[in-house]
Amino acid sequence: LTNTSISDAQEMETIWTILPAIILILIALPSLRILYLTDEINDPSFTIKSIGHQWYWTYEYTDYGGLIFNSYMLPPLFLEPGDLRLLDVDNRVVLPVEAPVRMMITSQDVLHSWTVPSLGLKTDAIPGRLNQTTFTATRPGVYYGQCSEICGANHSFMPIVLELIP
Repeated sequence: LTNTSISDAQEMETIWTILPAIILILIALPSLRILYLTDEINDPSFTIKSIGHQWYWTYEYTDYGGLIFNSYMLPPLFLEPGDLRLLDVDNRVVLPVEAPVRMMITSQDVLHSWTVPSLGLKTDAIPGRLNQTTFTATRPGVYYGQCSEICGANHSFMPIVLELIP
């Protein structure tokens, strides 16, 4: 003996399936807008273009007359006491603290990843595509990172060094 009015409640099942979905959409839409706006810097102090090559990075300070330099890993013969093996470079990216920075990241040859974990930055460098990340550092210091993609035989030898000065 079953009661058909209890087991056949399709209208109720439809309501308790669709109503939570509508509530989730109403919560998500404003959150997506806020998430998008927090990633944008309208007037950055610096715009730096970073181009990944095997096995080095090229940096271009686009706002300052196109200052361009390559950043290679320091070979073991050139390391001084206190330098980090496989993490130090010959030319560091120097930036001021408390300045909004826009990094434009791309690649010349294969997939790379411009990663500085201590600043919470990780952006893929893809050939033919220009990706963007923004940050504002709050503490001076030297921040180290590496390419975190498997982009070739020496992919782990593409260090990134940011020197943030007051």
